[in-house]
Amino acid sequence: MTSAASVEPKLGLVQQLARFVLIGGFCALVDFGVYQGLLALGLWIHLAKALSFVAGTTTAFFLNRRFTFAAGNTGGARQLGGFVLLYTVTFFVNVGTNALMLALSLPIIVAWVVAQGVATAINFVMLRTVVFRAG
Repeated sequence: MTSAASVEPKLGLVQQLARFVLIGGFCALVDFGVYQGLLALGLWIHLAKALSFVAGTTTAFFLNRRFTFAAGNTGGARQLGGFVLLYTVTFFVNVGTNALMLALSLPIIVAWVVAQGVATAINFVMLRTVVFRAG
């Protein structure tokens, strides 16, 4: 038997980008909600950002793997390794960008948006061209 994921046709760039943006919006809410919740609990701002990034991007990986790049049942260890490497890099880019924006005395929300935007752009390109590439 074949799974539904293996029968689905690959989406084009515009369709992938649209789904990525919608899923990204939801995951950004997860990230920001966790961030604000941890800040409200008095957690150190950089640790709160790190933990919220992990929550948001982990959610994004699983949703994008299934709904954007139709790679839910493919890739195995290569896909998992690519995910871990990509999100390790974008973790440091995201937290570092957030810290830089805060050091420039920008408001927390602005720092978060800039950091999120940079990480999101990197993630889309790398997920599409490396982690979830066909073959």
